[in-house]
Amino acid sequence: MTAKEKQTAFIKTYLKPVLKIHGYSNSGQTWWKDKGDFFNIINLQNYSWNSKESVDFRFNIGIALKALLLDEQKKKATYNDLAIHLDEGTFLPDRINRKYGDNQGYSITEKTDLDEFISAVKTDFENYILPKLDEPKSLHDCVQYYGHLSFWGERLKILIKENKLLA
Repeated sequence: MTAKEKQTAFIKTYLKPVLKIHGYSNSGQTWWKDKGDFFNIINLQNYSWNSKESVDFRFNIGIALKALLLDEQKKKATYNDLAIHLDEGTFLPDRINRKYGDNQGYSITEKTDLDEFISAVKTDFENYILPKLDEPKSLHDCVQYYGHLSFWGERLKILIKENKLLA
């Protein structure tokens, strides 16, 4: 199995089903979950240097403010709607010492054990990323939760203030 085939199998057998169980809808490689005034967004980004033999990718993770969505019907969020734009490492306790990725993202080669890879990503998503994404329940919670992040926390506060989204 090539690295690209392994990534496709990972998405089909693990990522899509687990995100669906957790209430995420998707289009292509972007998943979103409606949280009322905002959406959680998870986007899988492949790197341009990928080949059949080696695939590197990362997850862009954050929130989109429903009032500012490009989708006029406010039912779908995309990567371009992100108000907070983080990577998976922001949510992990040790973003450097991971077997299938380094400081940013994940890597699959032809030699990667697919079951072992899925197990590692499952730990990241189910123990850290998804529980932390579920914590904020309101825009006020988002300001509290993301406010400590330099740049992104300030950007969120400015967007909320400029658009009068909180009283």
